[in-house]
Order: sequence, then C-alpha cells, then structure tokens
Amino acid sequence: MKRYAFLYLATFIIMLPLDLIFLGSIAKGFFTAQVGDMLGPVRIAPAILFYCLYIAGILIFASGSQGATWQSALLYGALFGFFCYATFELTSLSLLRHWTWPVVCLDIAWGTFVTATSATLGLLLANWVGSKV
Repeated sequence: MKRYAFLYLATFIIMLPLDLIFLGSIAKGFFTAQVGDMLGPVRIAPAILFYCLYIAGILIFASGSQGATWQSALLYGALFGFFCYATFELTSLSLLRHWTWPVVCLDIAWGTFVTATSATLGLLLANWVGSKV
C-alpha cells in the first residue's frame, strides 16, 4: 500500500506542474485564439477532482502493476493519455460549435505526452524513493 501512495504522489508531483505550465503559459494564447469565447474562469473543485481521478487512472492502466517498468509505463501511459484525451477532444468537436481541429490535435498530442511522461517519471521517482525508505 505504501508503494501505491508513493507512486500516486510522485505521479501527481510530475503531472500537475507540467500541465499547469502548458495550460497556463505555453498553450494559453493558442487556446484563447482558437476557443477563447468558450473559456471561463477555472473552477478549482472540478480541476482537483480531474487530477485526482486521472492520476488514479494512470496508476491503474500504466504504472501501478508490480511488474511495471519505465518502458511499459511509457507505452501504456502514452496509450492511456491518447485515448482519454481523444475521447474528450473528439466528443467536444462533435458537440461544440467553436471547437477546432487544431485544438483537437494539439490537446491529444499533449495528453499523450504528459501522461506518458508522468507515468514514466512518476514510476522512476517512486521506485527511487521506495529504495531509500
């Protein structure tokens, strides 16, 4: 159980800053230009709930098994991120008038990357901390 707590926290510590930097700085202008009329103020409670659930998903589907390696975490993290972000983006594109293909492509690529990176580095960090404790 302690291993999963380390893994969850390590993955969270990796993903949250990466995603906040991307959304808050790197891609902010792009998203504002593409779908700015649909953006509102960030609602903290749903954002926290998303990160808590998404990190649990990363552990379940990518990095939480006893035999997980950095290679398997990278592969299954990328696949998990791709399918999760593609589901959201393609649903949004099908339902929301102002959603655009450039937003879909960028966000799916980002979701694939950030999930793979978080799963991999979270696993490596948890394994390193676990070996020290």
